[in-house]
Amino acid sequence: MAQTVPAPSPVPDVAAAPPARRRPTPSVAAPGPRAARVLSNAVLVVVGVCFLLPLGWIVLASLDASATLAVRLPDEFTLANYTAVMTPEQTWVPLANSFLLSAGTGLITVVASVLAAYPLSRYRMRFNKPFLYAVLFGTCLPITAMMVPVYSLFVRLNLLDSLPGTTFFMAATSLPMAIWMTKNFMDSVPISLEEAAWTDGASAMTTLRTIVLPLMRPGIAVVFIFVFIQAWGNFFVPFVLLLTPEKQPAAVSIFAFFGQYGSVAYGQLAAYSMLYALPAVALYVLVSRLSGGSFALAGAVKG
Repeated sequence: MAQTVPAPSPVPDVAAAPPARRRPTPSVAAPGPRAARVLSNAVLVVVGVCFLLPLGWIVLASLDASATLAVRLPDEFTLANYTAVMTPEQTWVPLANSFLLSAGTGLITVVASVLAAYPLSRYRMRFNKPFLYAVLFGTCLPITAMMVPVYSLFVRLNLLDSLPGTTFFMAATSLPMAIWMTKNFMDSVPISLEEAAWTDGASAMTTLRTIVLPLMRPGIAVVFIFVFIQAWGNFFVPFVLLLTPEKQPAAVSIFAFFGQYGSVAYGQLAAYSMLYALPAVALYVLVSRLSGGSFALAGAVKG
């Protein structure tokens, strides 16, 4: 008899077998967009309250005849604090001195920074980077370390208690940062516009005056506002270099509200602070309106 051989069992197809399922590893669920939005809004509210509390104290204390350091509604709203501080020797003359110092510092700084930034922006020279690094080093010098030799220099040059001399020194201290800012704004003006004017025979100063400066008006306005506000709030330099009370700016005359033995006229101090802040805010709004929009270069170069 023929012996039957059993058929071999089929080999399972390993490739066709489905892969084994892996057990999912536990993961921390990411916060949803609503939770992130609530958290960011809470942080912004806290930051806003930190900024609004001092402003609220100034506004409320200026209308309170018996103001203290506490932020509270006055028992009776009054303008007596404004009436007390709005005198020529206490407010108007110091504010006029502050405006002369700040406006003069801003104008001198803007003119000098434009003339210094133009060759740094348009010409490639070997000393451009060393000069810019030296300018950057000038921004790091503390003003307190410079005042001793500056005071001695002002005494030798007979410029002590001089508004023009103090204005020029404040412009010199603001010039390093203004050069950096002006150069960055000037780099955004296409040089092809100047090349077209040079082809027609215009000089470098002509192109600077008729092409570059009109196109970078917003940048010039930013530099002027930055320098003006910095000079407007400068206390240390006028306090050291201006000795006569009639020549001191408002940032120095604010000492009149701090009496002896820690007594402070908080209501008059708040009213004076409100009047002191108004010119800077008004100038910012005015210069922003007159400087034009930020799209002055749109369509200037045709591709």
